[in-house]
Amino acid sequence: MKKIIFLISIVIFSNNAFGYTFKLNEISKFKNPWGSSFINDQELLITEKSGSIKLINLTSNEIINIDHNLNILEDGQGGLLDILFYQNKVWVSYSENRGNGKSSTSIALGKFDKKKITFKNIFRAEPPIRSGYHFGSRLAIKDNYIFASAGERGEGMIAQDPTKHPGSIIRIHLDGSIPKDNPKFEGKESWLPEIYQIGIRNPQGLTLSPYDGKIYLSNHGAKGGDWFGESKKGENYGWKVLGWGGTNYSGTKIGPKWKPGFTKAIYYWVPSIATSAITIYKGNEFEKWNGHALITSLKDQSLRKLNFKNLDNVKEDIIFKGKIGRIRDIQIHPGTGKIYFLSQNALWLMEKN
Repeated sequence: MKKIIFLISIVIFSNNAFGYTFKLNEISKFKNPWGSSFINDQELLITEKSGSIKLINLTSNEIINIDHNLNILEDGQGGLLDILFYQNKVWVSYSENRGNGKSSTSIALGKFDKKKITFKNIFRAEPPIRSGYHFGSRLAIKDNYIFASAGERGEGMIAQDPTKHPGSIIRIHLDGSIPKDNPKFEGKESWLPEIYQIGIRNPQGLTLSPYDGKIYLSNHGAKGGDWFGESKKGENYGWKVLGWGGTNYSGTKIGPKWKPGFTKAIYYWVPSIATSAITIYKGNEFEKWNGHALITSLKDQSLRKLNFKNLDNVKEDIIFKGKIGRIRDIQIHPGTGKIYFLSQNALWLMEKN
């Protein structure tokens, strides 16, 4: 168990954003961090894409490396991805090495331990695919269910095939067992039993709203066509029949932004901002934002806020842009409501001045 001490607290800037003057502090350096999860008010689990699980104490800035037994294939966008702590257990999503250069978006569960977590797979996206693209891999817990996003691995129309997992939202019980009210058992006989919704491309944001109890997600489009929307049981977001307003990287047209018969997103971005993590804010630090969606982005390097109470008049604000680099993850402190971000190489804290 290796311990490292970082004592970094750099105030990058302060600004006035929609009623708040705030500052961003760099807390500690990490190497390509991807996912994070609070285990209590003082300690935060963080994954690094190369395969490390770290635990940082936010009071002392002490960092502990936690060993594990995951068989990861770090390839392109794949590696050790999201992490969730709940009731002294840990769930992770990762690109599992399936042999011969193939991998899958997989979910594993283990009992929390600061020395070593022994994981056991509870889900594997089938079939395994030789590709370093579009793993999705964000996790969210609601009641006794874990929701997970399985990207379409760059395979396009596979997202319209419910006999395969890539390009779908997965819903399973916390132990990996299959809910008997999933779509397969309610009229979608051809669907794989773990699939909750189909037709998505690369959803790297997934969260439970503490207000309405719904699961929301964000999705990478291609060249344009990012969106924020609700996960809806048995429905289809349309990829790659729909282009969500975007085009292929070659410039050729994909399909219409939306048409009847498919789920309509709440909000679209054209051109793409490369949406990453999302959360529905609840806290005291920025209480005027309670109930609003916070969306981070990679290419655009921004934090955006959506007031979507009125779905016919969604209001977007850019809180900041280009200040801390590409933003991979966002977490709200469970006690204070202060906001933590994972950038490409660091953990950051956003708080009021």
